[in-house]
Amino acid sequence: MNNYFNNYDKLVERVDELCIGIERRLSESLECRAGCSSCCIPITIFPVEAYALKRSFLNLSEYEREIILRQVEGGGALNCPLLKDERCLMYQARPIICRTHGLPILYREDGDQKIDCCPKNRFSGVTLTGSDLLDLDRLNSLLVAINSVYRTEISDATLPARMSITEAILLHEK
Repeated sequence: MNNYFNNYDKLVERVDELCIGIERRLSESLECRAGCSSCCIPITIFPVEAYALKRSFLNLSEYEREIILRQVEGGGALNCPLLKDERCLMYQARPIICRTHGLPILYREDGDQKIDCCPKNRFSGVTLTGSDLLDLDRLNSLLVAINSVYRTEISDATLPARMSITEAILLHEK
């Protein structure tokens, strides 16, 4: 099944490169750091991300899998079920949206370009350039295209358009 993830893995690699560059340039202004989990809420992800997450989940230690499964089975949490002590147990495999949290993003709304970022960041007096911004619309377009190819390749008509982190972890558990 790993061949199905080549496009996704390449996108993750590229997003990580972009994020690392932005984090280096804006390090003095960014508040998002290890131990900050205020953005870590239950989200939905594309099937390609869900299966990539599940692939990594299976490679965790039994102890870490048990922690996550207890949190998943507990349900109703306000935080992401992958969190333990304000840290992501699956940080290396986190979905694209989690990789970009806290960083300044560029998006389009009603034909206008807008910039947004975590309100905890300190960008007062900082001039953001194009290389400091993640183009959210472009990133989402790439992710949608990769997900579409993935869904076509695996030919699984039962896949929902999006699924929760909990659903991703429980894939094929039963």
